[in-house]
Amino acid sequence: MKTEIRANWSHALLVCKKCQKRAKASFGPEGDRSLAKALKRRLPAGKGRKARLGVVEVPCLDICPKKGVVLIDTRHPDRWQIVRENADIDRLAEDLSA
Repeated sequence: MKTEIRANWSHALLVCKKCQKRAKASFGPEGDRSLAKALKRRLPAGKGRKARLGVVEVPCLDICPKKGVVLIDTRHPDRWQIVRENADIDRLAEDLSA
């Protein structure tokens, strides 16, 4: 039985699932319901473990900002971001992919 599985991820983006639900916001021009879906669509990520990076929805991170979603880039675990509902998703995706 395998105990390790190889993935091509260089890093992951952790998005609070509860914040997305509470915000009831649409992210991006297509009106995606969740920040995770909007980021997956705009980042050159690919699918599954063979992608260059992963976008993962995680349970509550206990920050709970009003009208915002908490996002953690695993390259910088000491800096958590709050993405507001009116954020420019294309610019955010560009910053996160750099």
